[in-house]
Amino acid sequence: MNDRPLTLYERIFVGVNPTMAIASFMMVLIFVLFTVTNTELANSIYTGTKAWIESSLGWYYVIVVGAVLFFTLWVGLSRFGNLRLGRDDERPEFSNFAWFAMLFSAAVGTGLLFWSIAEPLMHMQGNPFMTMAGAEAGSPEAAQIALRVTMFHWGLHGWCIYILMGVVLAYFCYRQGLPLTIRSALYPLLGERIYGPLGHAVDLLAIFSTLFGTATTLGLGVSQMNAGLNYIFGWEISTTNQLLLIAGTSLVATFSAVSGVRRGILWLSKWNIRVSAILFLFLLIAGPTVFLLGLYATSVGDYLANFIPMGLWTDSDPDQQWQGWWTIFYWGWWLSWGPFVGMFIARISRGRTVRQVVIGGMLVSTLGAFLWIVIMGGTGVYLQLQGVDLSSVANSDLTMVLYKTIEGLNVHWATLPMAALATLMIVSWFVTSADSATLVICTILSTGDQDPPVRFRMIWGLGLGALAGVLLLAGGLQGLQAATIAAALPFSLVLLLICYCLYKAFHQEECLLATIPLASSDHPSLRSTAV
Repeated sequence: MNDRPLTLYERIFVGVNPTMAIASFMMVLIFVLFTVTNTELANSIYTGTKAWIESSLGWYYVIVVGAVLFFTLWVGLSRFGNLRLGRDDERPEFSNFAWFAMLFSAAVGTGLLFWSIAEPLMHMQGNPFMTMAGAEAGSPEAAQIALRVTMFHWGLHGWCIYILMGVVLAYFCYRQGLPLTIRSALYPLLGERIYGPLGHAVDLLAIFSTLFGTATTLGLGVSQMNAGLNYIFGWEISTTNQLLLIAGTSLVATFSAVSGVRRGILWLSKWNIRVSAILFLFLLIAGPTVFLLGLYATSVGDYLANFIPMGLWTDSDPDQQWQGWWTIFYWGWWLSWGPFVGMFIARISRGRTVRQVVIGGMLVSTLGAFLWIVIMGGTGVYLQLQGVDLSSVANSDLTMVLYKTIEGLNVHWATLPMAALATLMIVSWFVTSADSATLVICTILSTGDQDPPVRFRMIWGLGLGALAGVLLLAGGLQGLQAATIAAALPFSLVLLLICYCLYKAFHQEECLLATIPLASSDHPSLRSTAV
């Protein structure tokens, strides 16, 4: 036994992979220093790369996301859907409500609060599908098409990326015994080389996407929080106040990440759903109740009738930039967040079957997102059709659309309380995404340890806020957003390889089961009710 005391280096990096920790730190430091010291150059490079991807590779993103959707549905509906993500006798760790609450909170809560009203209002003013239908801008027909486009961007095409990544990582971790990291998904292709430089590169890309994507969302989220506080209390909209909001939000998110999944993250996720239900009920009752109830059924049917052709459509006019601004942006955003949300879904899905995660996750999450869009976006659209000019608000200040919609219902006694509740929702939904992202980053750095060292959760939780603050001061959030979308390009290639690896692993398990009697199988990966 070696009883020598640990060196300072060993004490610092105990519980994590030193190579990954140092490389990720240097990656972030170089990126931040370059952005801060060369703001104009950095922003021009990031936005230029984003513009090139949108104009030249839009067709590629459309094909990749469409292919991933069909592959994910095949995985869930095939005979492999009965495979359990863990031992065959395991059962889910979390209840259905807790599982959905955490999945939805980590994935889309903050984004839907920001875009669910603003996006359909902007699409009502013009989009290619409205032009093809001959609909007049601002008309009821334009409103229905605008909701369809918004639902398309938040529907099955996006959720399939998160769900597939969750299934893949849970399968290789809980069924094949590999670490809960992105590199494990490439084991059928790379074998033991996943523990070398290639594996490090894949995981660093995942950390990059997670860290910068979450920092960008924090920057956008605090601008909406600041707008809410300005609306309620007259608090000045300023960089200083936004930095204070970043600091406070990051502290809460770090505390939640330190407490772990079963405490802070689970509690916050359930809180998010319950508080959101209060605002939704207010909008439903105080707003156009009959209109919204009918709109949900109509809009879901409209989406189902059109999501396949919309998913295959590419703009043949090179002078039109709408698809790049919207659909390609969204596909890049979903792809860039795929590693983070996928890992978190895997973390909470042990004991479920592949089919439960794929079909249950995609259907419930999509229908939940649609309910959100119809209640909030439908209320905004209805007010716009009734003469309340919310489109001008969306054009001038996206962060104020939510509050002006609440105000437009003319329930004066409830306006400020509901605005305060909406602001609280922005904070709590973002905190849940940030603490989940912190936990995922630390899990990757600790090579799959699902209870990574607390000190690293604190470092990366606070570092996430510091990164957003520095980039906000440097005016680099727009460039950062562009860099996050650009990061989706290499990950899209990794995702296609992951699809192949999962298909190969399923068939390897099927062949192995065919040669070994079920009664004599002791290893969990050799027992399945699926084959």
